[in-house]
Amino acid sequence: MRFGAGTVGNVGQGLTLAALLTGLMTGCAAEEADPDAASGESGASATTTAKVAQRGGSIGASGSACELPVTFDIAEFWKAEAVDAEGTSTATGDLADLADAFLRQGPVTMACEVDAKPAGKIGFLRVWTGEPGDTDARAVLEDFVAAEQGASGARYSTVKAGDITGTEVAYVTTSELLEETKKEHALAVTTSEGPVVLHLGGMDTAEHEAMLPAYELAKSTLHTTTG
Repeated sequence: MRFGAGTVGNVGQGLTLAALLTGLMTGCAAEEADPDAASGESGASATTTAKVAQRGGSIGASGSACELPVTFDIAEFWKAEAVDAEGTSTATGDLADLADAFLRQGPVTMACEVDAKPAGKIGFLRVWTGEPGDTDARAVLEDFVAAEQGASGARYSTVKAGDITGTEVAYVTTSELLEETKKEHALAVTTSEGPVVLHLGGMDTAEHEAMLPAYELAKSTLHTTTG
């Protein structure tokens, strides 16, 4: 799947293939679960109770760091950058497979990364977008989770996200190699330009929970940019 022209706006000015693959090789190592973080959990509540982070700006609108079918506020000091999925089209062989696996998950493609490192945390709030269609937010989110290796214990709920009704999921991922587990959260909404998924990961469960206020801020300020 590739981005439609109206879906991500100026995504071509975002991250390059080389930068993404560098982030993949370093980020995957950083996001391995902490042995003491969340072992033995079968799932996580889809209802979060974290505080809302201090606002640092907003993305999604024309001229912002990431032009998207939705707008939302990002936490103070977090840094957003658009992802150039089309920049992987010239890759071949194993490099192409690696890029495709990193940039595409189920029915959606990565469009933006909001990095927590400037705020002293390790992880990303990632935005994924898909092509317009009739699939509802729950089905999009189910396919997204199903495409994530090691995902289990998914718990779904209907949420009011800003002016949008969407579906939220809390689940855990387990590394078979490391036999370690950590929590994840994601939220899906549908727009006239296609579905949008906001996903919060993290190095481990402790880091994930420390970043939940940023996720809550994004969720509570989410609006569509299209009619």
